[in-house]
Amino acid sequence: MLNQELKDAVVSRVLTKVRTPGQYVGGELNSVPKDHRTVAGTVCLAFPDTYALGMSHHGMQVLYSLMNDRGWACERAYAPLPDFEAAMRAEGLPLYGLETFTPLNQFDVLGFSLQYEISYTNVLTILDLGGIPLHAEDRDADDTLVIAGGPGGQNPELLAPYVDLFVMGDGEPSLPIVCEQWRALRDSGLSREEKLARIAGAVTWAYVPRFYEPVYAEDGTIAEIRRLRDDVPAGIRPCVIQDLEGSPLPTKPVVPFVETAHDRIAIEIMRGCPWQCRFCQSTVIKRPMRYRTVETIVESALESYRNTGYDEISLLSLSTSDYPDFERLVTRMSEVFTPLGVKISLPSLRITETLKKIPALLQEGRRSGLTLAPEVARDDMRAQIRKPINNQDLYDGCAEAFRRGWRKVKLYFMCGLPGERPADLDGIIEMAETIARIGKEVTGRFADVTASVSNFVPKPHTPYQWNGMKDREYFHWAHKYLKSRVRMRSVTVKVHDVERSLLEGILTRGDRRVAAAMEEAWRRGARLDAWTEYFDPSLWWKTFEDLGIEVPFYSQRERPVEEVLPWDHIHIKYGRDYLAKEQNRAVVQLESMAGAV
Repeated sequence: MLNQELKDAVVSRVLTKVRTPGQYVGGELNSVPKDHRTVAGTVCLAFPDTYALGMSHHGMQVLYSLMNDRGWACERAYAPLPDFEAAMRAEGLPLYGLETFTPLNQFDVLGFSLQYEISYTNVLTILDLGGIPLHAEDRDADDTLVIAGGPGGQNPELLAPYVDLFVMGDGEPSLPIVCEQWRALRDSGLSREEKLARIAGAVTWAYVPRFYEPVYAEDGTIAEIRRLRDDVPAGIRPCVIQDLEGSPLPTKPVVPFVETAHDRIAIEIMRGCPWQCRFCQSTVIKRPMRYRTVETIVESALESYRNTGYDEISLLSLSTSDYPDFERLVTRMSEVFTPLGVKISLPSLRITETLKKIPALLQEGRRSGLTLAPEVARDDMRAQIRKPINNQDLYDGCAEAFRRGWRKVKLYFMCGLPGERPADLDGIIEMAETIARIGKEVTGRFADVTASVSNFVPKPHTPYQWNGMKDREYFHWAHKYLKSRVRMRSVTVKVHDVERSLLEGILTRGDRRVAAAMEEAWRRGARLDAWTEYFDPSLWWKTFEDLGIEVPFYSQRERPVEEVLPWDHIHIKYGRDYLAKEQNRAVVQLESMAGAV
């Protein structure tokens, strides 16, 4: 059921005025348009960033395939670039699902996949341009249900005024339940509030912000998070899919018309991580560990290859080399796909003894660079963050890669961790230059090594959630210091933008009082803050100042363990007591590090 009138208007009056119009027309290979009059219900999955990023997100492909296979019409929408948004507003046209050009406000459900906090203003753009009332309280009984989930929603309070219901945990079991229950309540005569209460009361993982109210103390901290109804959970616990092997992989992923961030097949081989790094939110919220079999992975990858023609396959997980049958998996994938000219990509490799086996396992193929995440370079800091890796394993793995044709290494580090010292920054450069010299020893030329350094933001649901973030002056000093220590031309230091990290800090750790400032920043023009060409930090800082929001109170303040945090009503598998215990252990280790060189 194509909305031909809207499509004609977009094609004739908008697409001629914008760049990369191919991202707005739909009709891609493996997309699934359906007649909305013949389906069980309609849902549009919205990724609150550009098509180039959203089409690279594996989770969207999983849920798209899942809902379409259940007899629903599932479509896609992405945050528009500013030129497209301006042209649509000028023409008075609504944002739509790509499959049928149906305006977003005509779907039963609109579901946001939140991957990072600085995409929040894009959520508001999609809602507003899609013709959906911005504030949840302004929507009528049968208006489109707005839901959200994903790692970017682990502190849901910044989006609480705009989202009807947050889904915590895995989306495969939870999304169909929410969609089908909402559709069943359509035309029931119940108010929107009663419908939401019925859904939230029936499960443990649905958070409806209107049923919870933060109460603030005189010092500005949260005194309590008050539940307003007895028929909804006091605390929200994540939905967990127990049988990952039984959850189908999308073997006919939608293939984009235009270049995207990752033009390749993605296969999730396991969910969860066996390690418990204190800085990492994903390892906490993705528990427990679950796996797919080697046979399922290879068969799904082969079917996806036949359905797409991609020449690269990425094996996804939080720690790919910790897959229990890793060597057999990589060997089998290489045997099947190397003759086809298909590259096997292994992101998220853990630095263990296995690392030096990987180059041999991959056999032939296009060899770009080896990407590794040591995070820190010194053993005592490594113990403090609970990432027990061995530098010799790292060096041995790089040496073997160089012997087999690799020429570049990219290393991911963090700066601004609790207790960080100049010696920790020195270690980053020492490690990068050591690897460059290993390249010289093995191949006769120095290896190209890039040290990519991000600015640490303490995340909700981690042992560091009580720690403060470093300030602007510290990060600028650390970046300058790192670059000043480089002595080799083949070593490059790349650092993340400080202003964007500072914004992430308050959006990650804020409460509902910050939501009004975020909305005001959006009204003043904040858009696509993950993109350097669109990010305007001065707009944000002026907005916070005008609305009386003290940024350091939220992002840089050290919080006592007993303080009520904005996300305390959202629980994790091991609970708050586990996080507090790990925080206290980290404090003890920091004390032992003090003064160490």
